[in-house]
Formats: sequence, structure tokens, C-alpha cells
Amino acid sequence: MKITSRFAPSPTGPLHLGHAYSALLAHDLAVAAGGTFLLRIEDIDQSRARPEWEEQIYKDLSWLGLRWPEPVMRQSDRLGAYRDALNSLEEMGVTYPCSCSRKDIQLAASAPQEGSAPVYGPDGLVYPGTCRNAAFNVGVPNAPAIRLHMAKAIDLIDTKSLSYHETGSGKHQVMSINLADALTRVGDIVLARRDMGTSYHLSVVIDDAAQNVTTVVRGEDLAEATQIHVILQRLLSLPTPQYHHHRLIRDDAGKRLAKRDDARALAKFREDGLSPQHIRKMVGLSD
Repeated sequence: MKITSRFAPSPTGPLHLGHAYSALLAHDLAVAAGGTFLLRIEDIDQSRARPEWEEQIYKDLSWLGLRWPEPVMRQSDRLGAYRDALNSLEEMGVTYPCSCSRKDIQLAASAPQEGSAPVYGPDGLVYPGTCRNAAFNVGVPNAPAIRLHMAKAIDLIDTKSLSYHETGSGKHQVMSINLADALTRVGDIVLARRDMGTSYHLSVVIDDAAQNVTTVVRGEDLAEATQIHVILQRLLSLPTPQYHHHRLIRDDAGKRLAKRDDARALAKFREDGLSPQHIRKMVGLSD
């Protein structure tokens, strides 16, 4: 079948070999199926996003030989869509305002709780539920964060488990999501922060649906977050795409590449005279 894939970088630093691998893989999968490769700019964190890094993304990907339809979707232009989704979830009764800081959460998680150790999920420490009974107050300034009430959300989903299709292993697999595990090992994740108006989890679900993405290609470090996205898709009556979680590109010491690792930035390789074909070989892709 024809597929629509996407590459969705944040303009907060230089693209490196890991980004190149993800973008090339998403592009190649779409082209091989006679489909469409999309570029999306995830710039919801305006405190870190920079126009010069966005321009560098276009330059780096064009150098690699990738092409995409215009105009490019930018998340900073879509705050209204995220607000509408939040309003829908609030009407369902599955969200609540949260005023806890990260330090508050760490202190609550480290407090003695009958011998139970802190639980870590896709977003780090699973939220202990301190603000779970808080209500939205009309006329009161927005809380620092809005969380998903996972227990209420699960009650609205008419099945004990969900699933999605995964192809990252090289074969097609149906991955089951146990909602009881989501309750304890994911918990009440943040859907929006006051300084952004949204979160990665909410925006990526809304944007993939808006762009009719059929295959999400991304690193295996995000595989655990997929259960959150499938739950949100079910709540908001959005389609669940196929997922392809790929291996991560690491340095010689086995450490995952980061944007601060300028030595492996694509721009640096280009300046050193390497070709796009060299980049493909370096990440293990054929020409």
C-alpha cells in the first residue's frame, strides 16, 4: 500500500547522524511504496527553537537528497488545534490542572510508601497523583500543567487492551497495550504546559492525524511512549498509524548521539567534503 511517512525534528540544534538515519529511513520507506515523505517542524518549545536551526534543517535534508511537499507544517502555527483537543478531553472529564513542580514530584515519589520503590515510565517518574482531584476554575489563570487522568481515560475505552502494528523489527508485529499497566507504569502524563500550550504527546498525535500519516518512523527510545499515543488516539477518535521504531545511532563508546555532539553534525560532515552517499553508508543504509 502507499504510505505517508514523516520526519519531525525540533529546531533546537544541529542535525546529526541519528537524525539523518531516521529521515533517510522514513523517506526510503515512503518512496519504495510509491507514497509521500513529509517534513514537520516541532517547534513548540519556543524558548529553545531558533530560526537559524530551522533553516539548517532544510539545508541538511536537501543536501541528503530528500524532498517534501510545501508548505511545511510547523507546530507553533497549530496551537488552536491543540487547544481544541484539550477542550474535548476536558469535556470528557479526563483531564485536570496540576501545579506540581518537578521537585514536588521527586519528593512525593521518594517519600516512604509501604516499601514500594518509585516507578519510572516514558516520561520519567510516574506522577503520584497529588493534584488528581483538582478542578478547572473558570476565570482563574491556567495551571502550570494539564494532566491526563489515566484511570478515567481507561474507563472510557471500551476494551481491556489496545494494539498497534509495529514493523521496526523487520517483520510485521501486532503490539498489545495493557491498560492496567498503563495505569501503573505510565500514569497521569502531562498533556500541556502553560508556557507551551501543548506537549509532545498531544501535539504529535494531533499532527499525525492532520497530515494523514500512515507510518510513523522514529527511534526505539520512543517505543514506550506509543502506548500513550494510542490511548489518546482512541479517546479523540483518531486513526492509529503503523509504527516503525528503529535502532539508535551511537558513538564509538555506545552512547546515543545528542545535538550537542557537533562533531557528528551533518553540516560538519558536509564541510569536510563527505557526500550524501557517505552518510548513507555511515548509518548502514544502501545507496
